[in-house]
Amino acid sequence: MAESKKTTDLNSEVKYLKGVGEHRAQLLSKLGIKTILDLMEHFPKVYISRKLSVTLGDLKPGDMLAFTAVISWVDVHQTAKGRNILSIGVSDGKVGIICSWFTYPPVYEKMFLPGRLVWLNGTITEFNGQLEMVHPEFELIDDWEDTKEDFWKNREVLPVYPLTEGINQKLMRRLIYNAFALYAGFIEEKLPENIIAKHHFLERKTALQKMHFGQNPAEIEKVRRRFAYEDFFYTQLLWARHKTFHTTKTKGIKFINKKQLTTGVYKKLPFTLTKAQKKVLWEIFADMCSEKQMSRLLQGDVGSGKTVVTLFAMLLAVENGYQSALMAPTEILAEQHYETITNLLKGFEVQVCLLKGGVYKGKEAIKKAIAEGSAQIVIGTHALLQKDINFKRLGFACVDEQHRFGVEQRAKLANLAEHPDLLYLSATPIPRSLAMTVYGDLEVSILDELPPTRKPVRTIIRPSSKIDTVYSEVRQELALGRQVYIVCPLVEESEKIALLDATKLYEYISQKVFPEYPASLLHGRMPVKEKDMIMQKFKAGEIKILVSTTVIEVGVDVPNASVMIVEHAERFGLAQLHQLRGRVGRGSAQAYCYLIEHSPVSEVAWQRLTTMTKTTDGFIIAEKDLELRGPGEIFGYEQSGLPVFRFANLVRDQEILRLARQDAFEIVHADPDFELPENALLKKIYFSQFTDKEKLILY
Repeated sequence: MAESKKTTDLNSEVKYLKGVGEHRAQLLSKLGIKTILDLMEHFPKVYISRKLSVTLGDLKPGDMLAFTAVISWVDVHQTAKGRNILSIGVSDGKVGIICSWFTYPPVYEKMFLPGRLVWLNGTITEFNGQLEMVHPEFELIDDWEDTKEDFWKNREVLPVYPLTEGINQKLMRRLIYNAFALYAGFIEEKLPENIIAKHHFLERKTALQKMHFGQNPAEIEKVRRRFAYEDFFYTQLLWARHKTFHTTKTKGIKFINKKQLTTGVYKKLPFTLTKAQKKVLWEIFADMCSEKQMSRLLQGDVGSGKTVVTLFAMLLAVENGYQSALMAPTEILAEQHYETITNLLKGFEVQVCLLKGGVYKGKEAIKKAIAEGSAQIVIGTHALLQKDINFKRLGFACVDEQHRFGVEQRAKLANLAEHPDLLYLSATPIPRSLAMTVYGDLEVSILDELPPTRKPVRTIIRPSSKIDTVYSEVRQELALGRQVYIVCPLVEESEKIALLDATKLYEYISQKVFPEYPASLLHGRMPVKEKDMIMQKFKAGEIKILVSTTVIEVGVDVPNASVMIVEHAERFGLAQLHQLRGRVGRGSAQAYCYLIEHSPVSEVAWQRLTTMTKTTDGFIIAEKDLELRGPGEIFGYEQSGLPVFRFANLVRDQEILRLARQDAFEIVHADPDFELPENALLKKIYFSQFTDKEKLILY
């Protein structure tokens, strides 16, 4: 065991704390606890009371509940196969609940005794009319051991901590008590005095102790807000300094709205721009006609008209003698953009070129035209950033589906030659709280209005037992000349099985259900060229039914497709379901999205499916997705720049985020390098913790 030694440095290894040692330090590291301060900042997940805390008569199956009750009786009985089942009855004095364990350590039989007080946490179920809990989390809170010296013995409210194997609640409480008993005097403040006074926060030392030892749960929630603010505040200082640096140190191109190409194309548009498109264009043009380099995120659902908005921004650069670039995540999307833009520019003398990957005839000539500047609008994949592609005078660059584009790539793009104006497009609506933290360096524009010709997609949940009814309804759409997507989920653990299932489904659809309509199978293991060829055939109408194991490429436009069938819809996330639904309804005809569920369906999965039937608003769906899954899962692990918060919750703490952002930007605006005396603490903490992150994003 490591020798305990007194230190004044809270960043000392936790193994030196009384009661820890080498072995327990390794266990604590699994919880992210490596220092004494980490242990002090390991907050309870919930608080329990020694008082009876619930009226059991109000409960119903499905309720998730944590409560304190008295054990009425204990029973152990054997099954026919000789396995012991432990059951206890708990009561509030009027109504009883049975708690059962089918597998358990033998010591449980000695621990549970009638009359003892127990805290339980789990989901209420019902069996033969009797309410019960199976394998609930529990803690006996009238410990009968000799605990005269135990600080926790007479505490009415006890903290319940996140644990790992080998560390129980009793030990965790003792270690945290030891940490504060020995080191509370060395806790340092992290927020300036004026911020603490402004928001009526407690000082950090007091606030930390209340989080662990507080006896009033309502007060504890107010204290937690202080730590959530702290989390957000320093991240927002980072973005505020970036913005100040970007607008004062980096000069962009000051374009002039000459209203030559832009006005000419506007007058010849075959449709009317929505109010949202006009508003966003005004925001973009205001940025481009200023001296600062534009860094703007344009969010809008599929079909909201992001490409047309981008075209006008590109034309503003072109009529000022600059080149424009549009980068798409895949070649098929780049080709689609090229097709859309060349159609809208028919009759105008604008040189548009498409740069694809690989080796092909004419590629060198395109690269030469880019280098000489005769290629005015260049469309391609993110490969446009490669070293052998040299723009003569790039003034505007647009990145489509920017969530595939990390912070470092954004910095690389921003630093090109004359600091071109940058626009990032996202068809995946991003909740405002995430946009402020992950894309805090960008201004945000939103297209929240679909063209008037578009009808909302009708979304229907159907059980797998009713699939024949779905097929008969889909047949009517096929008879009208429409096209159909059928999507199967890709099960990551067993890709081969998913592929086999899709193959079987394709064979069943093409041979048994709709033999008279041409169908094709698309899966993730196909070569890119083969996938592109199938998508092009589907787009051209040669294929009527497309069965796919993979999420159909974002943005591919097939206006004639009016039906999306999602098999095993319960396996998909909300964002995925929303993206899939966005594949249909791109024409003027009514479109349908069938969500086929295969039992059993979890409560969270039902919430996802019912959300899809209630709204087609991508921003409402994005907020719900954030609530159900959390930010890490939405962006995946590849998203560089996603902050990790110890105390804050992006769903629950959005108002705190707004306050922290406002304060951070005000401070940086007045004192960007924290030179004022009142910002001395900020300067010390910020530059010790954020210097490396600044190097990544200051461009």
